[in-house]
Amino acid sequence: MMRTRTLIDDSGLKPRSRRSSWCALACLAAIALGGCVMGPDYKRPDVPLPTAWRAEPQDAADLANTDWWKAFNDPDLDALIDTALDANKDLALATYRVAAFDARLQVSRSANYPQIGYTAVAERRRFSEEQPTGGGGLQAGVGPIINNFGLGAMLNWEIDLWGRVQRSNEAALADLTANEDLRRGVMLTVASGVATSYVELLALDQELAIARKALANRKEALELMQTKYQGGSGTRLAVEQARAAVENTASEIPPIETSIARTEGALNLLLGRNPGPIQRRSLDALALPRMPQGVPADVLTRRPDVMAAEQDLIAANARIGVAKTAYFPTLSLAAALGLASDDLRWLFAETARTGIAGAVLAGPIFTGGRVEGEIREAEANRQQMAVRYEQAVQVALQEVEDALVTRAKSGEREDAMGRRVSALREADKLTRVRYEGGQSTYIEVLEAQFATIGAESQQTQSRRDTSLALITVYKAMGGGWMVEHDKRKAATAAADDAQAQAQAQARAAAETGTQR
Repeated sequence: MMRTRTLIDDSGLKPRSRRSSWCALACLAAIALGGCVMGPDYKRPDVPLPTAWRAEPQDAADLANTDWWKAFNDPDLDALIDTALDANKDLALATYRVAAFDARLQVSRSANYPQIGYTAVAERRRFSEEQPTGGGGLQAGVGPIINNFGLGAMLNWEIDLWGRVQRSNEAALADLTANEDLRRGVMLTVASGVATSYVELLALDQELAIARKALANRKEALELMQTKYQGGSGTRLAVEQARAAVENTASEIPPIETSIARTEGALNLLLGRNPGPIQRRSLDALALPRMPQGVPADVLTRRPDVMAAEQDLIAANARIGVAKTAYFPTLSLAAALGLASDDLRWLFAETARTGIAGAVLAGPIFTGGRVEGEIREAEANRQQMAVRYEQAVQVALQEVEDALVTRAKSGEREDAMGRRVSALREADKLTRVRYEGGQSTYIEVLEAQFATIGAESQQTQSRRDTSLALITVYKAMGGGWMVEHDKRKAATAAADDAQAQAQAQARAAAETGTQR
């Protein structure tokens, strides 16, 4: 088979100096035009904020940016929250979503650079001998079977004339940041959820102990009524009333035990593990942290949901610019260099070289309203995101106000309940003194004890509500502890990786020495 070549007369080409000048001018023009960015620059909406909280705490401290749950001074709670932040499934899903948006940002930023690729071709093709010459078939004097070998490199680069790539990168970065904020919002929810479930569990434990104490009190009263009835100084009515009181008190214990089991199950779910017992202390052992300090403007920088809503607004704002660039032409630079031959022996010959370089300018003339519609859609999406941002700020402010009021009022109720329990305990002591002096009956002593037990149950609920209200305040105010937690976790992971690499190198060195 004969080898075919096509020779090009250099006289038909432009001088190299003119080609270089043309390329230089094209690059300068692209750089000059690249400074034009379409679309509005982002500006945070002016959301009116109050100057102070209505229920301003008096003993507040700057604790929102710290691991606030450690102020409860409960190592078991600290361990549970650390476990949840490492193993919670919702948090794991949020972390993977962040990784996906980080990859999407990398894809978007790749448009800033030339796209370089390669080709390698080796084919053997048979043409029809009956197809007319010039119609894509055989050339005169050429056999029906043609070989084709080729190697090449390609370059494509879209010049960002109107800022489409820049605005796309802004939107992708805002999407990534929004999902990072949402992940931190999940961290906040997980930490506060574990703390809430833990406090509820401790309160249920104490309520169960009080209920069993009340049941023992009622059984003692029943025994007293039965003794009096058998001695002839009591009535059957009093015995049955005491028995009914015992059963009524006994019926209150199973629901508490059920609630304990369910709370343990919910807490294990937050911890990312199967159902099982929860190691814990007592409600009385919990210290009560101080109130976190902050002003209404802090919700803009502390609340993950507010920050995520702002990032969504930034992304929507950037996409307006992306939509507007569709009005204007795109400029793409393309180049290809390679080798091509019908015989593998000649593939690397000087005459087998191929190449092309050029620029393509393409733009719309008539789109039937498509571009206008895309711009209107982008602007409408931005307006939606602006409303959502303002709504997120208002919801955050309301949640903080509600949490502060609830914490203040629950504290007042707990103080009142404490005074009531103290008064009933004193009354219980006085009743015992009167009984020992013969001025009261033993049934009056039991009734005084039961009244004190009921007040202790209400005091436990009040203490629980105060602790839960404080947790709600910390959740409502957000905080920067999530960022610090991520930094510590990254530093720990890096240290663990370095230690693992050092151990691997030491093992490899030891194995090499043994082989020698």
